Amino acid sequence: MEFLYYFGDVFTPINFGLLMLGTIGGLILGATPGLSPTMAVALLIPFTFQLDATQGLVLLGAAYTSTVAGGAVSAILLKIPGAPANIATTLDGHTMAQKGEGAKALQLSFLASAVGGVSGVLLLIFLTPVLAKWALAFGPSHLFWLAILGVTVIGSLDSRSVVKGLLSGCIGLWLATIGFDDIMGAQRFIFHPALGGGINIIAALIGLFAIPQVLTMFAKGRRDDGAEVIEVQKHSILNAMKELFRNKRAMGIGTVTGSVIGLIPGVGGQIAGLVAYDQSKKFSPHREKFGKGHPEGVIAAEAANNAMVGPSLVPLLTLSIPGSPTAAVLLGGLLIHGIFPGSDLFDNHPDVAWTFINSMLIGQILMCIFGLYVAGMAARVAQVPQSVMAAVVLGLAVFGSYSVQSSMGDVYVMGALGVMMYFLERFGFSAAPLVLGLILGPIAEANFIQGSMIARASDGLGPYFLAGPLNIFLIAVVILSILYSAYMELRTRRYTSKEEIMA
Repeated sequence: MEFLYYFGDVFTPINFGLLMLGTIGGLILGATPGLSPTMAVALLIPFTFQLDATQGLVLLGAAYTSTVAGGAVSAILLKIPGAPANIATTLDGHTMAQKGEGAKALQLSFLASAVGGVSGVLLLIFLTPVLAKWALAFGPSHLFWLAILGVTVIGSLDSRSVVKGLLSGCIGLWLATIGFDDIMGAQRFIFHPALGGGINIIAALIGLFAIPQVLTMFAKGRRDDGAEVIEVQKHSILNAMKELFRNKRAMGIGTVTGSVIGLIPGVGGQIAGLVAYDQSKKFSPHREKFGKGHPEGVIAAEAANNAMVGPSLVPLLTLSIPGSPTAAVLLGGLLIHGIFPGSDLFDNHPDVAWTFINSMLIGQILMCIFGLYVAGMAARVAQVPQSVMAAVVLGLAVFGSYSVQSSMGDVYVMGALGVMMYFLERFGFSAAPLVLGLILGPIAEANFIQGSMIARASDGLGPYFLAGPLNIFLIAVVILSILYSAYMELRTRRYTSKEEIMA
């Protein structure tokens, strides 16, 4: 219970002021397409040079937690994820906004984010030593199978056909190979100088989600502008809380999934949100409502991507191994102030470590309060006529893609992928599986190559990748995931056929 001793340090005027500043700024940055949590934290690091270590980490931690939640704003209202972690939120959140339930979707997202985020930080506080040892159990072979599990999840994500979902994922896996091979340095599929560094995930994210929306809006032209305005229905926060507690299953699945995946180094919140969405859909008795504006989808996704924030810091603070890209940036913030994470961090610098962790706990609550306050006002974005919205979204897409690396090449990539996705959607393919394949590709490839090198020096590929309790368990889950997705598709088709016959 040592953390209680340092709890009061969070409420000193300068620490609490920085906490509020980081929370509000993170919500704004998170809602801006293209500004990921990693980028937001990186942009704030120069401002911490004149602060002491505790104050700097309070600011960075607040920005980290609120940026993840803030990305739901653009995901729900514009169908443009503010960050990769908010991909799954678009699947039901934007549909809810189109039905006039934008305020409700935003309220549910912030409430679920707070519950998941607080649970994740409490896990960080109480189970850090135990979880750190468990995180060490994941080697390259296990991370490879975990990435393959993500690929099998692709089949049931936002797609009426498992085959089309898997094909979309395969396209994403292929896109992930573009650029230079990290191990051998060989060129792969570099058709244009803009592809020399591979496909930037933020540019791809904006292109695949935003540009099809823009093209669809432009295709409608300026005709009948009045009919294009979406009505925004008012929704009380009390009713949103009741809705959240009615969906305890989705809340629990999202929190547990995010906590477990956040603990595994190098996986990230984007996978947590998508896996939680998929599992919530599989266990829900109303799975046919997913993708059509079902609150469970928003709750599971947002609970998961915030629940992973706390556990992602476990390997960072105890083993000096960042659990996510943003945690890697936070590691830089620690090193700048001469603090080296490790097993003795809580012995040598307990004031810094515990004040930082406590501030993240309070930051989750502040994020929820500020988020709920602006939810009703932000939802009115949906009332903007589509002819105007298309131009605004296109401008944000270009700005967001260019700002990542100050490169017009990313803008070209964003545009090309967006046009490709526009035509793929006409044939029933979906952007979410494609993006997940793009994210999982480098993880699977890097861990397979590392595992192969280790295997050649030991017992060979077969025993290394196929033997061991954890490998066998993950392989079994992969097989069950494929079979379950195929079974659910066949069951849905059979149910639909019976309804057509009865009609």
